[in-house]
Amino acid sequence: MLLGTVLVRLGLQGVQGFLVQKVGQRITADIRQDLFHHVVSLAMGFFDRTPVGRLITRLTSDVDSLGEVFSTGAVGIVSDIFSIGLLIAIMFYRQWQLALLLILLLLPVTGLILFFQYKFRDANYRAREKLSDLNSTLQENLVGVGIVQLFGREELNSKQFRKTNHKYVQAVDETIFYDSSVSAVLEWISLVAIAGVLWFGGLMILNDALTFGILAEFILFAQRLFNPLREFAEKFTAIQAGFTAIERISGILGEPIEIQDPRGDRYKKALEGAAPSQQGEIRFENVSLAYKDDDLVLRDLNFTILPGQKVAFVGPTGAGKSSIIRLLCRLYEVSTGRILIDGIDIRDMPQSELRRHLGVILQDGFIFAGDVNSNITLGETYTQEEIQSAAERTNVDQFIKLMGNGYKTELRERGSNLSAGQKQLLAFARVAIRNPKVLIMDEATANLDVGTESLIQDAVEDLMVGRTAIVIAHRLSTIRNVDRILVLNRGRLVEDGEHDSLIAQEGIYASLYRLQMLGNQP
Repeated sequence: MLLGTVLVRLGLQGVQGFLVQKVGQRITADIRQDLFHHVVSLAMGFFDRTPVGRLITRLTSDVDSLGEVFSTGAVGIVSDIFSIGLLIAIMFYRQWQLALLLILLLLPVTGLILFFQYKFRDANYRAREKLSDLNSTLQENLVGVGIVQLFGREELNSKQFRKTNHKYVQAVDETIFYDSSVSAVLEWISLVAIAGVLWFGGLMILNDALTFGILAEFILFAQRLFNPLREFAEKFTAIQAGFTAIERISGILGEPIEIQDPRGDRYKKALEGAAPSQQGEIRFENVSLAYKDDDLVLRDLNFTILPGQKVAFVGPTGAGKSSIIRLLCRLYEVSTGRILIDGIDIRDMPQSELRRHLGVILQDGFIFAGDVNSNITLGETYTQEEIQSAAERTNVDQFIKLMGNGYKTELRERGSNLSAGQKQLLAFARVAIRNPKVLIMDEATANLDVGTESLIQDAVEDLMVGRTAIVIAHRLSTIRNVDRILVLNRGRLVEDGEHDSLIAQEGIYASLYRLQMLGNQP
């Protein structure tokens, strides 16, 4: 019977261990997925103040620490607590004096475990913060490795990384000290418990108040009582790291999603109230933006861009040109005022609907790891004919056909096997295939050489036909033929008009234009 119960117990423990770890891995996978979805839904302001390395630590290391709670079987502590309670009840039934002695020895153990738990959690939290700093430093140096090498900062950056790494090791050493202390204390107290039972039980046997069988029974009880605590000590690190991970993950999940889609039928009502003839009208009404409190980047902007109009924003560096684009795409929320597209407040539009109408080409065309097709479609469904047609319209098809596998050519992370001009050409194809109502170009031709720029100029003019276009350009010679030029200075709209009229005003635009023309002279 004893052999049978041992075999059944071992079999059930194996099944339990497998199922617990399986369920645990599914839970951590779901947490990682929810965390990723939440992070990519946060406003750009969150990413401005949060280093990427910290987010990577949350999504990988912290979630893995939570998974360790399951993989080490730490959730079995529930059954350990149940076993301790059952043993205590049996001991009091068999011999209450020896049972009371063992309970009194459990009290300091409990106090020490709570103390070390508190100290370990603090130390572990600091260690996780140092790991975040380590990952941030690593990510920054890997992304900027070109600058590191160009300016000979390898040794200097290695020293800085060594300091960060040393701080992390020190923090981890502190967690190891508290973890080891728990195990050592439990071992000593378990030995003291057995010695106490032998001493007190021996006295009772000498006084004929106890049988030797009961004493032997309580020696086994003492071992069984401290075994769950000893196992808890082995799982202590994983459990406390799991609690720390939960706190850190909850901190990210608790970040509010500032930019959300409208609830209910707000968009439907807004569509009913909008004029059907408007196609691409953009209106800014008393718009201000502050990235930080009381630090206004844009101040009380009021202007209207008519459907089909070609408008350029110019101004000194830091005037707020790119901030207008971020607000229009709703990457940031306006601090005051409102922005309307075709008479509808963009806050009343679902974000997917808003961005479907906007075709944005930035200065740096970001390339994902994958083939050419996937970098043009970006996950949306288009036929191969539609992809090739968009590439042909933007003159991208020429260089794609020269690549090894054409549209199936694999592109490396960040497009490291493409030139800056080729990456930018793909960005134009992305916009062309979506046929947006509004075309936005933020320094879109800044990275193009003269040959590539002339190649794409026809494509740009073709994209502008029949749609509203907004252009941000530092090279003023490229925007002479737009319908309107809006001049910004320190977040305010200071001039508005055509090229010739602004030159005649002798204002900021005229000064910028003359400076550039002077700089272009041989």
